[in-house]
Amino acid sequence: MTAERQPASREGTRARPATAGGVAPDFYTPGHGSGDYQVSRYELHLDYQVTTNRLAGHATITARASTALITITLNLAGLRALEVQLDGQRVTRFLQRGNQLTITPDRPPPAGTGFSLDVRYGGTPAPLRGIWGGVGWEELTDGVLVAGQPIGAPTWFPCNDHPSQKASFGYTITTDANYRVICNGVLISHHANGSRETWVFEQSEPMASYLASVQIGRYDLLPLTFHAHPPAHRAGRQEGPGTVPQFLAAPPALMTKARAALARQGQMMESFQTCFGPYPFTTYTVVVPGDRLEIPLEAQSLSVFGPNHLNQGWESQRLIAHELAHQWFGNSLTAATWADIWLHEGFACYAEWLWSETSGNSTAANRARAAWRGLSVNAQDLVVGDPGPGSMFDERVYTRGALALHALRRAAGDALFFSFLRAWTEEHRFGSVKTTDLCVTANRICGAVPGFDARTILTPWLYRLQLPTL
Repeated sequence: MTAERQPASREGTRARPATAGGVAPDFYTPGHGSGDYQVSRYELHLDYQVTTNRLAGHATITARASTALITITLNLAGLRALEVQLDGQRVTRFLQRGNQLTITPDRPPPAGTGFSLDVRYGGTPAPLRGIWGGVGWEELTDGVLVAGQPIGAPTWFPCNDHPSQKASFGYTITTDANYRVICNGVLISHHANGSRETWVFEQSEPMASYLASVQIGRYDLLPLTFHAHPPAHRAGRQEGPGTVPQFLAAPPALMTKARAALARQGQMMESFQTCFGPYPFTTYTVVVPGDRLEIPLEAQSLSVFGPNHLNQGWESQRLIAHELAHQWFGNSLTAATWADIWLHEGFACYAEWLWSETSGNSTAANRARAAWRGLSVNAQDLVVGDPGPGSMFDERVYTRGALALHALRRAAGDALFFSFLRAWTEEHRFGSVKTTDLCVTANRICGAVPGFDARTILTPWLYRLQLPTL
């Protein structure tokens, strides 16, 4: 891991050298991701033995070269590549070192041409250890979860592991009978064959590799139904949010508790569609494994909560709102580099405050004042718009990022602010985003307000050490 730079050196606009493919290496996650080619599709065929934690995989990767590919580098961690084919022809020269699989083709794909890689691999998957703890494939007491952010994807499939590398996914996963498999996207088919069961999923909307997820457990799967009960107030009200099918996967013994904790998630969905625009995906599934979890996590079209996160108190409800909001901010709109992670966490934190306001709890303004007071007694030594790899999940990235959005709201007024949020999610739907993109959209929507300039408003919150006045 490269050493973190001091926060004071990160004020203002960042500059990173681009690769030949136009995608800068991400210094937050060195050794992960390549700009030399762009993946458009992953087809993953996995056979997994729950009791022995053995995984046999076959990945087909469809991509296009951005430069002449003398070598092709994938990320694969803790699993062994057994056979590689390029466009149907066996490749004899490939090497694994660290978390990288380097393939040397006999006929390098020229720049601008499409190609297909087939990689057969296997082994005993395990979390990848680093400064963020263990991330990736993780055994539960009885099953599996995947927590991929930020570099956990290579623990279970070979990939171009960069947040800007978004692709569609197909999953065919075979595992022990009486276990349910849940992946991103939509279940296409399920069939049993003796002591084994096969589950097929399709995730058609583009997705960053770290958001790919598989959850395996002895789960029941039930639709979540909600009583019509309009919230007390909807910030930025806009009529007509669509109905989104929502599901709950949990062990039977936890189903009643989980359903009670999620009783208001239907209202959350309606409220967030009002504020942020249409929900980006086809369905939304909450998974509750039997094990306690340190933190909840989200993946594209699903979230995972431990039973310890689920009750009807505010701390649990804000987490439910936070993970749901990530479907817009983080999953549909994904930061092009990890330095802009505030575009995920600041928005999701502000969504908590919006839900508090919408549900008749404390207003977003009151939440902002309380957050500011909490920040004011802490050290002012973090640039949240580029916090460095060791601090990208610092709580200040979340709360100060949310305060930056509240500053935009106060400057623009509610009507224009919520128009900006809906335009932001619509214009960049399923895309990669940067703070500069946000400023362009905000200025176009809110620029008629005298003195409004998004960069000027955001800079003290994002790129200066001193905490601005609220």
